[in-house]
Amino acid sequence: MKLDKENRKLDKIKKTYPEKFASEDRVFSYIHRGNRIFISTACGEPQYLVSALINYVESHPTAIFDAEVFHVWTLGLAPYAEEKFKSNFRHNSFFIATNTRKAINKGTADYTPVFLSQIPDLFYRKLVPIDVALIQTSLPDEHNYMSLGISTDITKSAVESASLVITQINSNMPRVHGDTFIHINDVDFIIPHNEPVLEYSTKAPDEIAQQIGKYVARIIENGDTIQVGYGSIPDAILSNLHDKKHLGVHTELLTDGIVELIRKGVIDNTQKSIARGKTVATFCMGKKETYDYLHDNPTIEFRTVDYTNNPLVIAMNKNMVAINSALQIDLTGQATTESIGKTFYSGIGGSADFMRGAILAPGGKTILVFQSTAKGGKVSRIVPFIDEGAGVTLGRGDIHYVVTEYGIAYLHGKNIRERTMDLIAIAHPKFRSWLIEEAKKLNLIYKDQAFIPGKRGKYPETLETYRTTKTGFKIFLRPVKISDEPLLKDFFYSLSDNSLYRRFISMRKDMPHERLQEFVVIDYTKEMTILATVKEEEKEKIVGVGQYGINETTHTAEAAFVVRDNYQNKGIGKELLSYLTYLAKKQGLLGFTAEVLAENEPMLHLFEEMGFDVDKRRERGVYEMRMAFRETSMR
Repeated sequence: MKLDKENRKLDKIKKTYPEKFASEDRVFSYIHRGNRIFISTACGEPQYLVSALINYVESHPTAIFDAEVFHVWTLGLAPYAEEKFKSNFRHNSFFIATNTRKAINKGTADYTPVFLSQIPDLFYRKLVPIDVALIQTSLPDEHNYMSLGISTDITKSAVESASLVITQINSNMPRVHGDTFIHINDVDFIIPHNEPVLEYSTKAPDEIAQQIGKYVARIIENGDTIQVGYGSIPDAILSNLHDKKHLGVHTELLTDGIVELIRKGVIDNTQKSIARGKTVATFCMGKKETYDYLHDNPTIEFRTVDYTNNPLVIAMNKNMVAINSALQIDLTGQATTESIGKTFYSGIGGSADFMRGAILAPGGKTILVFQSTAKGGKVSRIVPFIDEGAGVTLGRGDIHYVVTEYGIAYLHGKNIRERTMDLIAIAHPKFRSWLIEEAKKLNLIYKDQAFIPGKRGKYPETLETYRTTKTGFKIFLRPVKISDEPLLKDFFYSLSDNSLYRRFISMRKDMPHERLQEFVVIDYTKEMTILATVKEEEKEKIVGVGQYGINETTHTAEAAFVVRDNYQNKGIGKELLSYLTYLAKKQGLLGFTAEVLAENEPMLHLFEEMGFDVDKRRERGVYEMRMAFRETSMR
């Protein structure tokens, strides 16, 4: 029944527009030597048209020479990049895919680096002229409009710029709302051919991708508008957003993961600043089920890439979060998404558009995500400086957050030394010693920067926890990191003279780098420093510090803690001491020791109310306290 209806529609169109239907030989005879040919993007590629063009060239070997083939991203057939067609076609890609990468790096095909948002303007201004557009569309509707379906991006501008437009009408192409429609009068020839629309799937996210996804989920807040790319890591990010509410989408690429969140009500676009209620994208790569969901769905709008990727449009979205990946980032914060050294690998694409747009947006955030290593763990993606020959896609000011499987680094507003230490802290542990030494040679960090390699210095992420104090105050407790020196400096210099004296029993008030290192560079197997922190806008703030150092002779630990003056009497000290006690018991320690000024009655009282067996001795105004745990086993 459906097929009969489609055939009747096509028969009617053929009667109304007979000049648009011709044999394939006649259609392709209008393509001339030296023409510039555009092919629709990614999964929107008209596979049959590409095959038919190649068949035409093979049967008419002198018909087309030196034609240039433009493509954003080739996922399907790319025979025009093969050696045997080198006299017929020269491929020119705006974004490099697997099946054209080898040709481009051999010099038998070309790569044009450009912001994706700028490509339509190149077409319109004839800086990159388009003579022929090979596209794929849905069936015409009752008004004779056809939808470009899952590939609006630069395809719409190619259609409007080309002298010759050939469309493959495919009933499997969804009719997508938005700026996707072209009238039958806008095309020169129609070749009907039904075939499955190309599908794209990534491998299931592994443990590393899932860990990265969990970290990114911490940064994304309810009501944010997000942009996310493709691959197993973006899939893992989306899979960790199921407990969020009222997310919006303004993105370049729409994926299966986004549609799943729409179905579950996580994405409802109710708090977007523009296109409220609409999921906005420019092209789609996914499964047939996703394409079916897009079909005639009024909550989905595909717009041309000069709109979706325009940084000024992106910046109109309040709380815009751009999430993109990188091939490599250096310790100063500049990253490449397009090349590995001198090897062209992918392209600028839309990452720079969205990162810069998000930075300009009110409350906007940019997040760069990647696995810490490449080539099976043999090389670090975090390097001292970007490899020679690599293109710097994202500058040092484009990135707010960097996320690997080892944590989150916040770079925005940080100096080179601070961001260097932040990035080393989330590098793979086996490369951290090397990065520290290289950073010293390059004068990026202190020459005497200490570091504990291996397991003893590995950040124990599992010890991170949230607590609510007896007064209802919420804090985040976590071990100290090697990159926490600036935060601790701010913390200690915020303390009153009295608080400093009570903590250190010393009149010394300075806290230079050499002294701060003693707090941040620790052997977690022999000592522990726990920070109590709160979030103030984008920045983490330390409100309390608790420590213990193990005495191996007595199998006890010396404990101390201090709370920021304006956060005292909120129960933070008790939570710190309770957590330190829990960790000490977990290590099998027998108790704490401490030196407490006799005048420091709040701390004395706290130690005594914790349920320890307390033995204290006073000497020269200082209590030497021994506090045995009543239970050495864990509850």
